[in-house]
Formats: sequence, structure tokens, C-alpha cells
Amino acid sequence: MQASVPPFAELQALQHWRTVDFISDLHLCESEPATFDAWQRYMGSTNADAIFILGDLFEVWVGDDSIRSDLSPQSTDLNFEERCTLVLRATGKRLNLFFMHGNRDFLVGEKMMAACNATLLDDPTVLSFQLQRYLLTHGDKLCLADTQYLAFRDIVRQPAWQQAQLAKSLAERQAIGRHMRLESQKNQQQLLEYADVDHAAAIAWLQASNAKTMIHGHTHKPANHDLGNGFERVVMTDWDLKATPSRAEVLQLSTTGLQRFKLN
Repeated sequence: MQASVPPFAELQALQHWRTVDFISDLHLCESEPATFDAWQRYMGSTNADAIFILGDLFEVWVGDDSIRSDLSPQSTDLNFEERCTLVLRATGKRLNLFFMHGNRDFLVGEKMMAACNATLLDDPTVLSFQLQRYLLTHGDKLCLADTQYLAFRDIVRQPAWQQAQLAKSLAERQAIGRHMRLESQKNQQQLLEYADVDHAAAIAWLQASNAKTMIHGHTHKPANHDLGNGFERVVMTDWDLKATPSRAEVLQLSTTGLQRFKLN
């Protein structure tokens, strides 16, 4: 299977930016409180000028109506989605916050982004920072060997399919979300492995976007891949604070380049 080269959105870093953080694949859910707590601490303490969340912040997102329209820090009886929204909102008030859809949270919409003071990013997007171009993507579109998933992805990313899903009651969508989580857990127990990003397709995207570095998540295989001819693919880790050893890491871009920082 060959990957077509998509159009690339363009984002110019603001002039005052000196540090940019990237995170992905936190898979936040109510049953993983340690990961939520670590994320909340990070969001409240980072000194970055901007944070880019490159997909799968949430284990599942069934629609922006999961959060009430009049949500405030004084609201009571917060559900998990509302707790996450308030963390994002507080962060978005003090720095630039960007969100890209993943394969778990592609139903996050503009209502949620407005509630969080965040900007929804196209996948892929080229970030221009300090005279360098960085190609940002969740990464799932480049896993060409996973033909079954890509066929599913083509269906669920269609506006008509999403409108039909969002027309269902919130309770029905939440039940579907719980079922999807159970299926995901079964796959993990069976040690099913994600297909990896296709080498040739990654190079084709980089060449077409006039970028040297691709940054992505999705595969849960953190590494720096030298693709030759000056091209590189930098893969972020997923987060899991109950794993042994625990996983939580920020990829930070500054005037000195890219660095990984593990969080306790």
C-alpha cells in the first residue's frame, strides 16, 4: 500500500517563543488516576511558551457535549472530561495550546477547543521555528501495513459518519466508548503490536513538506530514526504511570534543538 502525500498546514511560531513542548498518547481515562495526576502537574508547571498535543490525549472522546456549556472551576460534580477540560483551560490561559486529533479522540470539536483556549491543528502541520521546519503528525496515517485500521479510519473521519454518531444520545455514545476501551484492553493483553510508520512514506512526506524532521506519536515506540540524507523521524512515548517502569515524557524543542525529558 502506498501513502498519498497530503496537503500540509503551515504554522509559524510566534516571535517570542523560545521553548515548545510536545506530548502525545496519554490515553487519559478515569480508571488511570496516576497518569491524570502526572499530566495535571506537568500542565501546571511547564515553562514552555507553547504545548502541542499530537493526538490521543484521551482514551476515548464521544463528543463535546460531554462537558457542560457553563463549566467553571466552581462547578460541582465534575465528570472526568470536565476535569480534563479545566486543566486544559487553565493552561491555555497562560501559554499557546495546540491539539491534534488521534485515533482515539477524533471527535474533539471546536466547542471543546473554545472551552480550553486551544487551537485545533490539521494533521499534518508544518511548524516553522527558529528558521527550521518540523513536520507534525499523529502518525497513524503513515502505518501503511495496518490496512484494516486505515480502512476503518477512512470511514470514521467522514463528516457524514461523525454526524450520525453525534446524533446518538450521549448515554449511547458513552456505552460505545466503554466497549471500545474493553476491546482495546483485550488487544493489549494479547500483545497485539501497532504497525510501524512506513519508512518510504515518511521520507516522501518530509520531502514534500520541505522539512527535515518529523515528530509523531501513535506507535508507542519512542526513538530517533535517522532516515538518511538529513531526514529524521522522532517518535514520542505514550504515558502510563502504573507501568513498570512508568512512562511519561515530554519532547522539548528549543533554540538548542530537541530533547526528551522524563517526568516522575
